[in-house]
This record gives sequence, structure tokens and C-alpha cells, in this order.
Amino acid sequence: MKHFVLVFFFSLITFPDQIIGQSIDSSEKKVFVMEIRSEIDARSKRYVDLALEEAKKAQATHIIIDMNTYGGALYDADEIRTALLQLEIPVYVYINKNAASAGALISIACDSIYMAPGASIGAATVVNQTGEAAPDKYQSYMRSIMRSTAEATGRDPKIAEAMVDENLVVDSISEPGQVITFSTAEAIKYGFCEGEMASLDDVLFELNLLNSTRIDYKVSTTEKIISFFINPFISGILILIILGGIYFELQTPGVGFPIAASIIALVLYLVPYYLNGLAENWEILAFVIGLVLIALEIFVIPGFGIFGILGLILTLGSLVFMMLNNNFFDFEFVPKENIMQALITTLLGLFGSLVLMFIGGVRLTQTKYFKRIALQDTQNSAEGYSSRFIEKGFIGKTGTVYSVLRPSGKVEIEGDLYDAYTRGEYLEQGEQIEVIEESGTSLRVKKKSN
Repeated sequence: MKHFVLVFFFSLITFPDQIIGQSIDSSEKKVFVMEIRSEIDARSKRYVDLALEEAKKAQATHIIIDMNTYGGALYDADEIRTALLQLEIPVYVYINKNAASAGALISIACDSIYMAPGASIGAATVVNQTGEAAPDKYQSYMRSIMRSTAEATGRDPKIAEAMVDENLVVDSISEPGQVITFSTAEAIKYGFCEGEMASLDDVLFELNLLNSTRIDYKVSTTEKIISFFINPFISGILILIILGGIYFELQTPGVGFPIAASIIALVLYLVPYYLNGLAENWEILAFVIGLVLIALEIFVIPGFGIFGILGLILTLGSLVFMMLNNNFFDFEFVPKENIMQALITTLLGLFGSLVLMFIGGVRLTQTKYFKRIALQDTQNSAEGYSSRFIEKGFIGKTGTVYSVLRPSGKVEIEGDLYDAYTRGEYLEQGEQIEVIEESGTSLRVKKKSN
């Protein structure tokens, strides 16, 4: 009886502490929810990088990825899975409804996988822009990172490899000529899914996170603006302004507005693509070199030859490359439609700038601003205008050479100095001259005959 009383008394003392401890643990849990619901590309990678950084700042204790993707770029997916593997915060993925190809790789990098009814994971064969299987070197690379990722997260590496290579056969799981794609039930059976969940809330409940602080990651206004300027239609308009602004500044040097508009458009074009990992340093360098070559052709080298053509190729080519997620001229995994879209956008921008040059140039000269800075009227001599600064009556007058005429210089006539030039002969200082012709600003002279 005494023993029972002691146990009961001790439980009364410790039970409140246990309750308090549980409430503290529960209140400290922060679950960070992010989405991957588009093609895996440079924009997805930037989104994930920003989300993970935000999760760290928020001191999240758990991260859940709400996924539905058919895959995308291998290089970007590899960088995302590397970031997830290196993360100290536990990461869970809820596949709703697809995690194919690059999506499968990212999912396997997570600590736990949950799938919706009817969901699937697998089919990680690397394909090119035409949808055909890429060369074996890319398949080999994908097999290796799928295998190492599965090993790192405690899943069967052979099954992970067989999701890539149709020639790999896993006993009682895959057949020759087919890559593995698991349904939800199959993924659970073979250790690639921890459970079937009807919704994200069910996942939270399963992880005992339903009552925790939930942080749903939303893209900032700045990121939305960046995404807006990456839109191909907007990119085409910016290219038009860049090229048109440069042209109008060359036509009306000193105005300032055209080149200012061109610089602003260039910044709005380059910065979003650079921040999203699309515009590489070499592409920006190629664009700058192209502009320099065009400037040399216009201001230094007469005509329009090799420098101008090469400059145009570099300038327009770099604008195209900035829109494409290529690995230094390697377009193996760039979708064909993306390449065509980038080419069409750039060419439409160029065509629009040409139209702007011919049509807009005429209208520019009719604006009030242009009329304030440019001479609009013809100054006819009949209206009293004259470019003449020397009075008439100098023909036949004589004087001396004040500065050597080679063939132009200054002469002194009746104590005053005048600009003068000869018919090509050189006259030394002090020689006698005679005026033979008057012009607007100078006198034409010859050596005085004895």
C-alpha cells in the first residue's frame, strides 16, 4: 500500500511536467510547405533555393514538398536533389499525382515519400528535346545519381537504377525492355513510399504535425516581377527597345532618352534571366563584345563589314542563349519548342525594332520634344540668313602671312587677322599675299607677284 502511494504521488509530480514538455515540443514544431508543380528547370531550381533559404530563416523543423511534375532538366534536378541531401532539416514529399523522371530523383532524395491514390513515381530515363532516349553517357550519369541517392536515403539502389535503364531487370519487379514506374501500392510494397495519403493534411496528421505552426511558402513580389519579365512576349518587347534605343541614339546623338530606354530595357532583360540561372557569364560577355564590335564598325571602321556582321551575330545569339538552359552550347536536354520560342522571340524583337526605326523615326521628328532640340526650319539667304562672317571688298587686297599656310592658316590685312587658305601651295610666315576669293568664313589667297 505504501509503495502504491509513493508511485501515485510521484506520478502527480512528474505528469504535469510531461504534459508541459509535450506542449512545448508541439508548439516549437514548424512545418514549411513548398510546391513543385511545374517542369524542373532553372526557374524551379531558383524557387527551391529561395524556399529552402526561407525555411532556414523561419527555423522550420520539417519541410514538406507538394509535388506534381513530369520531370525536366537533369542538371537542375541534380542540383535540387543535392541541396535536399545536404539539408539538416528532415524533408518529406507528397506526390500528387506524378513524380516522373527528374521528379522521381528529387522525391528519392527526401527522407520520406507519401503518395496520393492513383499517383506514380519512376520513368526516369533521360530523353532529349525530341522525346527520344539521350546517349548512354547521360543515362549512365542518371543511373549513378539515382543509385547514390537511393543509397543515401535507405532505398533499394537497384530499383532506382531500373527506373532509368530498361535493360536492367529486377527480379519479380521489372521486365526486360521496360523501366520501372511504381503505382502508390507498388511503391509502398517495395519501400519507395511510406504511405498512401488522400491529402496533404493527412500527411501532416501522419507526421503529428497537424497542429504545428504551418508556413506555406509564397513567391515574393520581386520574384513575381522577375518571372513576369522572363515571359517570352515581354522579352521580345525588351529586345525591341534595346535595339531601337541604340539606333535612335545614334541617329540623334545627345538626346539621351533613347539610350536611357535601351539601358533600362537591357537591365530588365539581363537581371531576371541571370537570377534564374539562365543567363551565364559567358553569354553576357558575348553580348557586350557584340555591342563593342558594332560600335567599332559604326564609329571607327567605315562601311559595314565583318565587324558589324560578327557583332550582330554575337548580340542576337547571346540574347537567344540567355533564354535557354543550355550547358555551354550543349542543347541535348533543351526542349525543341523552347529553342524555337527563343529564336522567334528574338527575331520578332529585331523585326519590331526595324519597323520602329523606319516608322517611329519619322514620328519622332514630329514630336514637340524633338523640335525643341533640333533645327526644323530652312534658313534661306532670301530671308536674311547668311553664313558669311567676312565683309565684301577684300578681293585684290594684300597682306602678309601671319601663321604658315599649309595650305590654311592666318593672314594679316590692314592690322587685322583673318582665316585664309591657298590653292594648295605652302606659304611661310612673313610672305606677301593677295586675296583672290572671298568665302563665308575665310579668304582664299595666293603669293603676291612682284
